[in-house]
Amino acid sequence: MQFIDKTKIRIISGRGGNGMVAWRREKYVDKGGPAGGDGGCGGDVYLAADEDISTLLDFKHKSVFKAQNGENGGIKNMHGRCAKNLYIKVPVGTVVTDSKSGSIIADMNENGQKALMAKGGRGGRGNARFATAQKRAPQFCEPGEPGIERDLELELKLIADVGLLGMPNAGKSTLISRVSSAKPKIADYPFTTLVPNLGVVKKASGGGYVVADIPGLIEGASEGAGLGHEFLRHVERCRFLIHLVDAAAENPFENYKKINRELELHSESLAQRYQIVVLNKIDAISEDRKTELKEQFNNSSQGGGGYIKSFMISAVTGENLDALVDFMSQKVEEIPKIETDVAVEEDLDAYNNDDSDYMVYKINKNTFAVEGGKISRLAGVTDSRNLEQVLRLQNILKSMGVFEEVKKLDIKDGNTIVLGHLEFEYYEDEMYS
Repeated sequence: MQFIDKTKIRIISGRGGNGMVAWRREKYVDKGGPAGGDGGCGGDVYLAADEDISTLLDFKHKSVFKAQNGENGGIKNMHGRCAKNLYIKVPVGTVVTDSKSGSIIADMNENGQKALMAKGGRGGRGNARFATAQKRAPQFCEPGEPGIERDLELELKLIADVGLLGMPNAGKSTLISRVSSAKPKIADYPFTTLVPNLGVVKKASGGGYVVADIPGLIEGASEGAGLGHEFLRHVERCRFLIHLVDAAAENPFENYKKINRELELHSESLAQRYQIVVLNKIDAISEDRKTELKEQFNNSSQGGGGYIKSFMISAVTGENLDALVDFMSQKVEEIPKIETDVAVEEDLDAYNNDDSDYMVYKINKNTFAVEGGKISRLAGVTDSRNLEQVLRLQNILKSMGVFEEVKKLDIKDGNTIVLGHLEFEYYEDEMYS
């Protein structure tokens, strides 16, 4: 299976349904009055973390997701149906970034977690909503609000209990195939593994834990050399690391130090992660060489968060594998899960529900703009061709103190005020009449 761990998508929430202008027309009911129903709300867009999905591959074939629009209001005060919300499934461990602002907006690190990405537009109100004792026959309604469109970047960071790392050809794929049910591609040349492999190791007490085979770490990986630069992020959430060393290599200890150096350059916290050092391919070396390597590694303080034991195994023959698996299972029980260090920088609730603040600024000498949650929303549902709606918007702006704020910017009679798609000329006598 192809592995995709970074992708971009576009989401569009549903548009609200339009309100209706309608009248009661019943026999023997004189002047029945307004009876236009409200439009339904557009569908919200959510991301939902699902542990049954392991990659972002599906987004390679579909990258635009649009929620349904709300239904328009009807006659006889019948309201339009609200649209169903859209749920987009992503793998557990997906970090979501807003492409425009660059802010991290969600960290989907728990199965079943849901995050609202874009709220659907509100439905427009029918003319029945605007009837008052003074205005018994309103001739207007509101259009539905448009949906929200956002471009998102998705980045997957695998959530595995154990990270398996080492130089190319150290035997990582062979080891993970022996201790789990994973079936990775195995061959005797560098970079056989081009994507992280996941395997579930069963515990004797029942249950299991996930081991991630991280490919392509070589010297310079933290700076982009080889494949490791793309995959170092996947070990950031592991409880501890299995550092596999090719005992048959020319200088195993030097290779071991190079990998640890790359961990330090990538992340200080990763460099301090607990390691179990495993010397592999002991079936290919002499007993004297085994003794030499054991002394060299056991007498060194080099490495990660330190290690209290190194193992000598043969992933091919299975020598000492049981002891290694038992020790790994013990450490999974002892070492707690790593708390995510992803800082969510944007308040999604504020993004989707901001309706009170507004901002007034000067575009040029004669043009001023007003923007903000409620202001933009009201402007978006105001028909500039309908005098009643324009006057209603003007009264709302007056009550919110918008004209007072514009005056502070030294606005003059005849200057233009821009609110979304609306433009009108400012005259102080008319604004305060």
